Amino acid sequence: MRSATEITLEIDSSPANVRAGYQEDGPVSAPPAAPRMLIRRFHAGYFRIGMSLGGQVLLWKTVAGAGGRGGHETPVLVLWCVAFLVILVLSLVYLLRCLLDFRMVEYEFLHHVGVNYLFAPSISWLLLLQSAPFLAPLAPPYKILWSLFAIPVLLLDVKIYGQWFTKGRRFLFCVANPTSQLSVIGNLVGAQAAGRMGWKESGMCLFSLGMVHYLVLFVTLYQRSSGADRLPSMLRPVFFLYIAAPSVASLAWESITGAFDAASKMLFFLSLFLFTALVQVFKFSSMKRFNIAWWAFSFPLSALALASIEYHHQVRALPAKILMFLLLGLSVFVIVSLVAATLLNSDMLLRDDDPLLNGGVEPHRRDT
Repeated sequence: MRSATEITLEIDSSPANVRAGYQEDGPVSAPPAAPRMLIRRFHAGYFRIGMSLGGQVLLWKTVAGAGGRGGHETPVLVLWCVAFLVILVLSLVYLLRCLLDFRMVEYEFLHHVGVNYLFAPSISWLLLLQSAPFLAPLAPPYKILWSLFAIPVLLLDVKIYGQWFTKGRRFLFCVANPTSQLSVIGNLVGAQAAGRMGWKESGMCLFSLGMVHYLVLFVTLYQRSSGADRLPSMLRPVFFLYIAAPSVASLAWESITGAFDAASKMLFFLSLFLFTALVQVFKFSSMKRFNIAWWAFSFPLSALALASIEYHHQVRALPAKILMFLLLGLSVFVIVSLVAATLLNSDMLLRDDDPLLNGGVEPHRRDT
C-alpha cells in the first residue's frame, strides 16, 4: 500500500499533469511556468485562423461592394474589427515567443512544414489590409503598410528559394509538401494588394515570382515527392491549399490587369477542378478530434468563392451565378463551423502533440 502511494505521487508530479494544471491531491511543482509553456506551444501555424478570417472579411467586402448598398458596411466593419483583434493577438503572442524562446522559432525555420507557415502572418495582414473599410488603396498609409507586410515575404523568398536551389538536404524534392504553397500564396496576395493600389510593376514582380515557383512546386507535388508522404494525418486538411494557390493567382492577375480575362479564368477553372477532386477523395471521416489544422479548410474556400464572384461578374450567366452562391454558402458554413468547433474545444487549441512541435515530423538540420 505504501508503494502504491509513492507511485501516485510520482504520477501527479509528472510533466503531463503539470501541463494539465493544479491537482487537488498532488502539488504542481512550477505553476508560474505555465504561461511560458503555452507560448512555447504556439507557432506560426496558428495564423491559419488569421488567414481564414482575413479571407472571409475580404469575401464579404467584395459581396457588399457588388451589391452596391451602404447597409452592408456595418457588418463588414464588425467582421473586420473581429479579424483585426484576432490577428493582432496572434501577432503579439508570436512576438512574445520570439523574445522568450527564439530557439523554437529557429526550429520552425528548419522544419520543412513549419517554415512555410512563416508566410502566414504576412498573408493575414495583407488580406486584412485589402479588406480595410476605411483605408483607400491609393492612400499613403495603405502603401506604407503594404511595404511593411510584403518585405518579410520577399526576405523569406530569397532565403527559402535559395535553399531549394543549393542546399542538399533542402532541395525542393526533399522538402516539398502541400504547405509549401504558402510561399506562393504569400507572393500572390502581395501582388493582388499591389495591383489594387496601382503598383502594377511591383504586383507583376511578385506575381511572376509566385507563379514560376508554383509551376515547379505543383509538378513536384504531383509526382508524390517524399515530403508529401511524410505529412502526418493530423495535417491532412492542408491539402486544400491546392485550391488556394490558383484561386488567389486568378484574383491577383485580375487586380494587376484590371479584368478577369482568359488567364484568370484558366486559373479559376484549375482551382475548381482541384476542389472537385479533393472533395471526392478526401477522407473527412478520419477527422475525429479537433485540431488547429482544421482551419486550413477555410481560406482556400474563401479564395475560391472570391474568384467565382469575379467570374460571375465577367460572364453574367446563370450557371456562374449558381456556382457563386454555392461556393459562398459553403465558405460561410465552413468558417461558422470552425468558429463553433474552436469555441467548444478551446482546451485543445494548444496541444502538446502538435506535429510542428515534436516528433510528428522531423525537422531538417541546418546545412553547413
